[in-house]
Amino acid sequence: MKAVQILDQKKIYALIGASNDMLKYSYELLFTLLDAGYTVYPINPKYSEIENHTCYPDLQTLPKKPEVVLVALAPPNTEKIIEHVIAYDPEVIWIPPGSWSEAAVKTCEAASKQVLYNVCPIGTLRQMGKIK
Repeated sequence: MKAVQILDQKKIYALIGASNDMLKYSYELLFTLLDAGYTVYPINPKYSEIENHTCYPDLQTLPKKPEVVLVALAPPNTEKIIEHVIAYDPEVIWIPPGSWSEAAVKTCEAASKQVLYNVCPIGTLRQMGKIK
């Protein structure tokens, strides 16, 4: 599946590495997806909420299973948690630019998981005309 197809067809996302720091990519990603009408569950054990949105400590505590798990962490941290994400068994694992590594992608592929990497959801939404 390509990024446009995922954003057209999948409506429920989890964002691992969500931040309440407005200068971080994961903050922008969270609110861009929310503003575009997607359901997004921010995940970060550091926070109980991010701007009035409940923030969850991990995938297991989400109220509903997301179709797509976005991993917005530094590549070494992505590598540390990718097995956990695979075990959760989402339909799609999406690792944006700045977060993916060859090792993380190979781990997903070895587990036969659909993985999208080095593609920015925000840029794709712009190309689709869903945001300005």
